[in-house]
Amino acid sequence: MHSQIFPFLISWQDSLITMNNYFSIGKLVSAHGLQGELLVRHSLGKRSSLKGVTAIFLEERKNSFIPYFLQQVTVKDAEHVYVRLEGIDSKEAAQKLLPGQIYLQEEDFKAQTASSSPLALLGFAVEDAHHGPLGTVEEVIEMPMQVLVKVQIKGKEALLPVNEQSLVKVDRKNQVVHLDLPEGLVELYTNI
Repeated sequence: MHSQIFPFLISWQDSLITMNNYFSIGKLVSAHGLQGELLVRHSLGKRSSLKGVTAIFLEERKNSFIPYFLQQVTVKDAEHVYVRLEGIDSKEAAQKLLPGQIYLQEEDFKAQTASSSPLALLGFAVEDAHHGPLGTVEEVIEMPMQVLVKVQIKGKEALLPVNEQSLVKVDRKNQVVHLDLPEGLVELYTNI
């Protein structure tokens, strides 16, 4: 009944429900020029102009994401883009946002991330050959020699290596990362 009287109410509620999944894609590196442009370093795994993305989100405080609407995006290289944000029109205004992590909504994140990128593992389940299901990938940390994934195991934050020795396979269809973790690593997090 309310949807007939207030058709915008349903669409507003639907968008509110889908706005709770944000994924970090990189960070604001520096202000560029005098017009408020910002240099963004991203980990999307491919050259991207963020085509189709209308807004990026910055985390003002824990779990409080503020949208900034994109006016212009210019590709610098495979890992960097210059962005102009609505309402940010001076170098000083741009510098106030630094340093900041950049987030995309889940739908935009999935459209922009290369399937071969480690970031594509966000939201995947993690299963160990010896311990079974461990949790869901909450964060991906790229290191020079390996990738670490952050998972909550029995309420404790665990950083698990994803490298040649530990990775068994990635099941993209079922969104599961299969690992064979070193002996004692899981116990390190569960027996504390």
